[in-house]
Amino acid sequence: MRLSPACLGGLPTGITRPGYDRAAQAVGIVHFGIGAFHRAHMAWYTDRAMAAGDRDWMITGVSLRSAGVAEQLNPQGGLYTLAERSARGTALAVIGAVREVLVASREGAAVVAALAVPATRIASFTITEKGYCRRADGSLDLALADQGFYPLLAEGLARRQAAGLGGLTLLSCDNLADNGQQLERLMGAYLAARMPALAPWFAGNCTCPATMIDRIVPATTPADLAEVAGALGLSDAAAVVTEPFSQWVIEDRFAGPRPRWEAVGAELVAQVAPYESAKLRMLNGAHSALAYLGLRHGHTFVHQAVADPAIRPLIERLMRVEAAPTVAAAPGHDLAAYADALLARFANPALNHRLIQIAMDGSQKVPQRWLETLAEQQRRGQDCPAILAALAGWLRHLRGDNAEPWGPVDDPLAQPLADAWRHHGAGGIVAALFGPAGLVSATWTPTAADHATLAQLLEAA
Repeated sequence: MRLSPACLGGLPTGITRPGYDRAAQAVGIVHFGIGAFHRAHMAWYTDRAMAAGDRDWMITGVSLRSAGVAEQLNPQGGLYTLAERSARGTALAVIGAVREVLVASREGAAVVAALAVPATRIASFTITEKGYCRRADGSLDLALADQGFYPLLAEGLARRQAAGLGGLTLLSCDNLADNGQQLERLMGAYLAARMPALAPWFAGNCTCPATMIDRIVPATTPADLAEVAGALGLSDAAAVVTEPFSQWVIEDRFAGPRPRWEAVGAELVAQVAPYESAKLRMLNGAHSALAYLGLRHGHTFVHQAVADPAIRPLIERLMRVEAAPTVAAAPGHDLAAYADALLARFANPALNHRLIQIAMDGSQKVPQRWLETLAEQQRRGQDCPAILAALAGWLRHLRGDNAEPWGPVDDPLAQPLADAWRHHGAGGIVAALFGPAGLVSATWTPTAADHATLAQLLEAA
């Protein structure tokens, strides 16, 4: 039997269930990209906020293309199990904050209608870095944007304007530096090009707060689903596995009402940037390094890679010596203790976070995770051998060194990156990808010494 609202009363003792009447709650949030990360984080916080007394913050999820998540959640009435896994065991909670999932490719009109309903106050996003349709220079790629969330959101906002309703808070929950500012800039560019009459209303009535989210969420495996089913006595096609740790820092700049997320652990602050920089450069930067170096050494999971004596010293150096000094820490944020905590979280043997999952979409992640640190340390006259080693690992990954066990490179720029390797080889690939006319980013311009180091690492591979 499948998990469903009718089964909630019969769940085994010890499994947490929604602490509110789901049927009595209206939808207040439309969320684009309702994958495992959202379900382990924003939906979990919202579920707890409603359990604490908030009302009318149910979530309508939107899948932009694939019907997979809709097929997982809709037959279950939006319910799913969150499994918090650590060396001490697994804690299970059934989350009730999701009302339904719409598939935009076939239900676009319903998505627009959901955005235009008066009760909707927030449109939120976990669409990954590539979902924002940016070119290498950061500008909006209009042709790609026309295939993503932009036209749906624009039409929903236009209907709100025509109906005399208030604007929405657009809440990016993705790993982008200045994610709120990026979303505001990109949405403004889209409206200027496609619906210019709406642009002033958007600027005056909508807000795009910055956020920083920190929770490790591996891809759910069939073994995970089997474990959850055994504990529930029911099958759950949408179960999510995560770690006990969770952090959400949000810029307190909303266009209207919002859930009281701060009552259940979120932090509402004036400036998110210090937390964001620490996470992107230390946690995410180390994660990507573990992925490319770990795959090269034959590892499958993060906890295996961080335990490898050939890799761990590089990870520690990357976080403590190269990344941390470039971060202007928030008051009370001890970056040395943060690095200690990250290493402990990476070593969690129960999580089974797959390196190949982290290795996806490297062209979209490398600039904010590594290149900004490289550029800052370059301005200070300092070298970053750990990041250069990780960068060489990524370049080897692009070359196809990991293809035999893991398949082709999964990246929106996979073909251009492969072409760059074929045309330029180890001697020219760095210049082809980075610098003023680089394929990936102009954030960091490698020096002659950087070129020599990377070429040596690549030749030795």
